Amino acid sequence: MRVLGRVNLIGEHIDYCDLAVLPMAIQRDLRVDFRPRGDDLVRLANTNAAHGPVEFRLSSPIEPAPQGHWSNYVRAAAEHGARELGLTAGMDAVIDGNIPEAAGLSSSSALLVGSMLALLAANSRPLGRLELALRCAQAERFVGTHSGGMDQAACLLAQEGAALRVEFAPLAARPIPLPADWRFVIADSLRVADKSGSLRESYNARRGASEQALARLLADEGRSDAAGGWRGLFARHSPEEVLRRAERVLEGELLRRARHVIRESARVESATSAMLAADAATFGALMDASQASLREDCEVSTAELDLLCGIARRHGALGARLTGAGLGGSIVALVLEARAETVLEALAENYFAERLPARELRHHLMLARPSQGAS
Repeated sequence: MRVLGRVNLIGEHIDYCDLAVLPMAIQRDLRVDFRPRGDDLVRLANTNAAHGPVEFRLSSPIEPAPQGHWSNYVRAAAEHGARELGLTAGMDAVIDGNIPEAAGLSSSSALLVGSMLALLAANSRPLGRLELALRCAQAERFVGTHSGGMDQAACLLAQEGAALRVEFAPLAARPIPLPADWRFVIADSLRVADKSGSLRESYNARRGASEQALARLLADEGRSDAAGGWRGLFARHSPEEVLRRAERVLEGELLRRARHVIRESARVESATSAMLAADAATFGALMDASQASLREDCEVSTAELDLLCGIARRHGALGARLTGAGLGGSIVALVLEARAETVLEALAENYFAERLPARELRHHLMLARPSQGAS
């Protein structure tokens, strides 16, 4: 099984609010080579020498490994498959890949998706892609991260040559073709962003704050139930009105988190229109605004991410922002084709030259190629 990583172009920290996002799959991949077994044993090996062999049984309660352990994403797929789908046949599997780990490019979700696909194949149990994306998002809760469903949907549903507008509750995905002269540069800050490990509680706290802010806004309307969540709120009021209510009802951290959700959701709508109109200047400006919000209201940027964004912009990028959960990981920058090499060279010289051996540069700095989902 081959599963691609993804880069999120805009719409950060809002998929867990069931709000639309705009990722795309990239050419970096993770592979699960497997053979079915005649029993319920799952045996795993990894070509990364830092990740030792693992085995467990589908018939026994599947317990998580220590927080942040690579096998937890395979265990998550197996636990959901055994409990919810009645999977009983195990597998021998080898994991290999070239998605930078903990870089905000969905290497972990790719591992979960690839493992689920392999286990389903080993059990001769086909599932449709939409259902599979939903189940993989549910399964990922096993690792303790309260994430949304963007990564799994992008890994499974992305199409070549296009970004993917992903909506939730119900899950739906629509390809948005990339204009011919648009290029997206990805640069890894080299600061680990392990949202299932050391950053798990920070990530979960941001979701919790968004939920608390929503509850306060609904209470201000006199509603005691979820009332359609953030989407219901936007259906009843304009984003501007929701923001005015937030500024009246909330304060401190809750106001900052709500302000990010409200404005980031509006940016996704505007960015989708800009991409369809091939309006690169507007799309880039929206990326810049997203980065400012992620830094100031969501508080997930870092000095390294800000530096990378600044270098990219000064050398011709139309916009740049962190991608993924933040607190480390990567940035993504929009450049027109004619400026792509200039931006890549500037990032290599002004950021990576003093941080990384030249032989490793291609693993952490790349032009993203919008690619087909899992196969």
